Amino acid sequence: MRKNEYRQKKASAKKSPGRSRDDYKSNKANKSERISRSNSGSNRKGVKNELSDINVDREDRIEGRNSVFEAIRSGHPLNKLFVLKDSDDNMILRIIAMAREKEIPIQYFERAKLDLISQTRNHQGVILEVAAKEYVEVEDIIQIAEEKGEQPFILVLDGITDTNNLGSIIRSAECAGVHGIILPKRRSASLNATVAKVAAGALEYMPVARVTNLVQCLRSLKNQGIWIIGADMDGPDDYYKTDLTGPSALVIGSEGEGLSRLVKEECDLLVNIPMKGKISSLNAGVAAALIMFEILQQRENKNI
Repeated sequence: MRKNEYRQKKASAKKSPGRSRDDYKSNKANKSERISRSNSGSNRKGVKNELSDINVDREDRIEGRNSVFEAIRSGHPLNKLFVLKDSDDNMILRIIAMAREKEIPIQYFERAKLDLISQTRNHQGVILEVAAKEYVEVEDIIQIAEEKGEQPFILVLDGITDTNNLGSIIRSAECAGVHGIILPKRRSASLNATVAKVAAGALEYMPVARVTNLVQCLRSLKNQGIWIIGADMDGPDDYYKTDLTGPSALVIGSEGEGLSRLVKEECDLLVNIPMKGKISSLNAGVAAALIMFEILQQRENKNI
C-alpha cells in the first residue's frame, strides 16, 4: 500500500463516527455487538498435513481413543486434535464430530507421520494436544480492562507459530501491562508446556483468547471503539513518533510473512520500527516488546 493511500485511509478512519478515542466510554456503554464466535471451519479443506510446526518431544499429549474421547468430553482446555487420515473407525469418527462441535482444530496425518508425533506408539489413530491453560473469550479481556478502569490494551498475534516466540511475547506482554492476548485457532502456536516454560510464570497472569476468524474479531474490536495498530516494516509512521495512547489492539505478524493482507487492511494505523543496520527485520518477540513498552510509556506520560 502506498503511503499516500494509507494516510488517506487513516485520515478517513479518524473521521468515522464512533471511533474517536474520546468517545470510547460512551461507545462501550451503548455497544450492542459482542465479539462473535466464528464458525469452526474444522473440515478438511485448508487443513495442513505437515509437521513443520509440531514439536514431537512434548509431554502435553493424550493418546488413544478412549482417553482422547473422555478428555474432550470433560471440557478440559485443549489445543488441537491429530487424527489418522481417512480413518473409518466409528470411535474416531465420534471423536472428530465431538471435536468439531467444541471447535477444536483438527489436523489429519498419514499413519507414518502420526507415529512420529506419538510418544507411546500406541495412539490408535488419535492424539490430543492439551492446553497449558484454559483459554478465555475476547469479551473477558475487554472486561478485565474495564474492571481496572483502564482503556483496553490488547495484543493480537497473526501467524506466530514458534512456541519460544509466543512464550517470550507473553512474558513481555505481562510486564508491559497488556490486558490480554488474542490468537487465531489456525496458523498459530498454542498454549503448551514449552510456551509456559519460556513465559517464566507470566502465562499464569495473562489471559489468552483464541478466535476462528481474526479479521472478524478485529472488526468487532473496532466497532467497540478500539483502534487497531499494525506493526509493519513498510508502515508509513515510526512507532515512537506516533500517538499510541487510547484503547488499542496491537497486531504483530510473523517474522517471515508479516501481517496477512486482510489483517493489514483492518488496521487503523501501520507503524514501523526504524532499522539502521544491515539486517532488515527483528525477531517478532523483540518487535512486539519494543512497541508494547512504547505504548506503556506513552500511557504513563499521559497518566492514562
